[in-house]
Amino acid sequence: MSPSMSPSMSLSMSLSRKEVWSLVHAERRRLIDDLSTVEGTDWETPSLCPGCTVHDVLAHLVDVARIGKVGFLRRKMRAKRDFDLATEEGVRHYRHDDPVQTLEDFRQSVTMIRIPTAHRATHLVEEVVHGEDIRRPLGLSGHYPDSAVHEALSYQLRTPAAIGGSRERTRGCRLIDSGTGASWGRGADVTGSGLDLLLAAAVRPVEAGALTGPGADQLAPVNDRD
Repeated sequence: MSPSMSPSMSLSMSLSRKEVWSLVHAERRRLIDDLSTVEGTDWETPSLCPGCTVHDVLAHLVDVARIGKVGFLRRKMRAKRDFDLATEEGVRHYRHDDPVQTLEDFRQSVTMIRIPTAHRATHLVEEVVHGEDIRRPLGLSGHYPDSAVHEALSYQLRTPAAIGGSRERTRGCRLIDSGTGASWGRGADVTGSGLDLLLAAAVRPVEAGALTGPGADQLAPVNDRD
């Protein structure tokens, strides 16, 4: 999706398989570069993902990169179809005592192309949202192509909450990217950067004032913000 698309853009996704994986691999490389200087107790910094440290989120990204369909289904069965328990198992499996080793595992996973059961766009959601889960608490700045953010947001908005999506949370809102004019949904306007819209939809805190419009408090209630 390009910035020149009509502001009435729907929830449909437009990137090809090749384009999605190119963006995913690029985001993995950028995060590795950003984390190459993180040391000591900084790895235990609480991330934006509730209950998870920066190291935990990195371990989850290793798991996301490496797990395939069969492995994911087996894990889901062990967790009695509990999505959160299945995710926690993956974190435990790939979280080394030494975070540098976890980062090395991620480096070795950069070009992997594996999809458990969902659409490939889930990997863009993972890389962008979890990238910010890690970067913002560490004071790092992430820069993502509009195409990656828009594709991730489109997928997030049409996915139910039961499997980590935002369909119910954003119902009755029209999200507007202030940088490109692209929009998603119908209802009360919520305007902000594409990245902040994605984070708020994914139940992550955003700075006060980052989102404006009559639907802002629905998408990012005051107590969700910094």
